[in-house]
Amino acid sequence: MAFCWRHVRRRFYDLARGGVAPVAAEALKRIGEIYAIEAEIRGRPAAERQATRAERSRPLVEALFTWLEAQLARLPASSPTAEATRYALNHRDGLVRFLDDGRIEADTNTVERAIRPICLSRKNALFASGDDGGARWAAIASLVETCKMNGIDPQRYFTDLLTRLVNGWPNSRIDELMPWCWAGTEPAPSTGSP
Repeated sequence: MAFCWRHVRRRFYDLARGGVAPVAAEALKRIGEIYAIEAEIRGRPAAERQATRAERSRPLVEALFTWLEAQLARLPASSPTAEATRYALNHRDGLVRFLDDGRIEADTNTVERAIRPICLSRKNALFASGDDGGARWAAIASLVETCKMNGIDPQRYFTDLLTRLVNGWPNSRIDELMPWCWAGTEPAPSTGSP
């Protein structure tokens, strides 16, 4: 399982914000160097990302964990900085996972942003009329977010989708109506004039 570097970074950020935690400030600087490499390789093929990480990020990550272990030995055991350091060290296996697989992101920000609207509407789903209603709610919410990820206006998508289904779209071609396929065949927006 891969763990999120942003969660580690956030713990040190909260400590360094006051300006009296030099260990936290140094940890932030070191994590920032890792993120600088990630910014350079974002969007590149997985094999290229993995190769760059092996060459440039791995030494930084290994040095960071070695440094954190040394700092933990010097810190008071119950200090907030020691807690943040222990958190990073305890999650080391998951934090280094992105180094070996170019498909894995260093953090979960993209996923968290994508599911935020679903999480915000969670209470609405409680009243989706039983187990079947909850499953239908999840399917609709998934389609809405998939539309957004593919740059499609969900309302236009659902209007076209339902129109095609009502007009007898064949079940054997249902895959063609998925958002990633529909994106290339999206009907032109109506101008309002005949």
